[in-house]
Amino acid sequence: MSARRMPLEAMCVIASLNHDGCGVGHCDGKVVFVDGALPGEEVRFRYVNRKRRFDTGVAQEILVSSPQRVTPRCAHFGVCGGCRLQHLDPVAQLAAKEGVVREAFTHIARVECADWAAPVAGPIFGYRRKARLGARVVDKKGGLLVGFRERRHSYIAPLSLCHTLDARIGQRLIDLKRLMEGLSCPEALPQVEFAAGDEAAALVFRHLQDLTDEDVRALAAFGDAHGFAMYAQAAGPESVQWVGGRPARLSYALPAFDVELAFGPTDFIQVNGETNKAMVAQAVDWLTLNGESRVLDLYCGLGNFTLPIARRAASVFAVEGAATLVDKGRINARQNGLDNIEYATADLDGTVLADILGERRFDAALLDPPRTGALAAVQVLAGLKVPRLVYVSCNPATLARDVQWLVQCGGYRLARAGVVDMFPHTHHIEAMALLTRES
Repeated sequence: MSARRMPLEAMCVIASLNHDGCGVGHCDGKVVFVDGALPGEEVRFRYVNRKRRFDTGVAQEILVSSPQRVTPRCAHFGVCGGCRLQHLDPVAQLAAKEGVVREAFTHIARVECADWAAPVAGPIFGYRRKARLGARVVDKKGGLLVGFRERRHSYIAPLSLCHTLDARIGQRLIDLKRLMEGLSCPEALPQVEFAAGDEAAALVFRHLQDLTDEDVRALAAFGDAHGFAMYAQAAGPESVQWVGGRPARLSYALPAFDVELAFGPTDFIQVNGETNKAMVAQAVDWLTLNGESRVLDLYCGLGNFTLPIARRAASVFAVEGAATLVDKGRINARQNGLDNIEYATADLDGTVLADILGERRFDAALLDPPRTGALAAVQVLAGLKVPRLVYVSCNPATLARDVQWLVQCGGYRLARAGVVDMFPHTHHIEAMALLTRES
C-alpha cells in the first residue's frame, strides 16, 4: 500500500503500557504505540508516524474503556507534557511502572527477581519541589507563555495552575506570568527554575539580556509578597545571584536519621520530598548496616544517602563527579556533626574510580547514577567483591543492562527489587535493586 493510501485512522486493542506511558497494541501486523490509551481498552486512534518496525498514534475515541481510567484533575492534561498518566488510577500507575521494570529485567538483563518489594510511594499531588518552567513570547497565542513543554511538541503549554507542583508555585502561575510580562525583556526570559525546601522556596530567572534596576525591584517585590527568594541567572549555574525577596536557606530534613541537608536553588535534589524520605529509609534498610559497616556511596551528590548511611555505619567513602557538590556534601556533613565520611571527586564513568578506591574494602555500596547508568562503576565494585549493592535508578533500561553484567559476569544475584513513585502521574520510573554475592 502506498503512503498516500495508508489510512489516517485505525482501531486496536491495547495490551500494555510502554516506558513512555503509551498504550501498546497491534494493528496490521505491526506494533503501535498509542498515546492516551490504557491496557484493556479498544480505541480508535490517529496515526502520527509510521515506521518499518512500529507505528505511533494518538487516541481519538475510547470504544471500550478500562475500569482503571479516571478523570484527570488537571484541565491542561493532554496538552501539557508535565504529566502523561493522570487518566490512570494511581494504584494502576504503580503496577504499570513495576511491569516496565520487570520486563526490563526479563528481556534486557535476562534475570528474574523473586522478591519484589512493595512500591515506595508518597503524595501524588503538590509533591514537585523542583521544576524548570519554559517561557516564550508567542504573539499569535496572546503573548508570553509560561509552563512545561507540550506533550508532543517543543512548544510551551501555557499553564494557569499545576496540581503536581508544590502549591507555593503551582497555584501562582498566573501571578508569575504577570510578573514576567511586566519586566523590560519578557522575550529574553527563556526559563524559570523553582526550588523548594521544607521552609523556604526560590525562583531563578534565566535571562539573555541584562535586567534593569526596575526589573530587579519588581522581582524583589514579588518575592516579598509571595514568600520567594528571587535569583537571576545570566549564564551557567555559577552566575546565579540573589536579587531580592525573602532571603532563604534552602534545606530539607530526613528526621528518621536526624539530618538536614542544605542545597542551592539550582542543585539537584529528589523532587518528591516525602517519597524521598521513604526511599532513603528503604535503601539504608537494604544495606543492612551496623556499627562496623564500611560503605561506599557513589554519585553521592549533596549527601541525600551519604548522611543517613553515616548515622548507621562506621564509615562512608562518598564519591561524586562534580567538585561543587562534593564541597556542599562536606559542608552538610560538618553541619550535621558527622565526621565518619571521606569525600572524593572522580569521573565515575572512567578508570579513575578504581585508582581512587585502591585497596579499600567495603561491606556494602550504594549507587544512584544518572540515566546513563553505572556500568563502569559496577565493574569496579565487582572487582572489589563488595558483597552487597543497592542500586537506585531512574532508567529501567540502564539498570537492567548493569544488572545483567553483575549477574552474568560479576558473580552477583538479583536479590530484591521495587519501584519508587518519585514522579506520580508521569511516565518517569525510579527503581531500586539489591544485588548480593558471596565473598
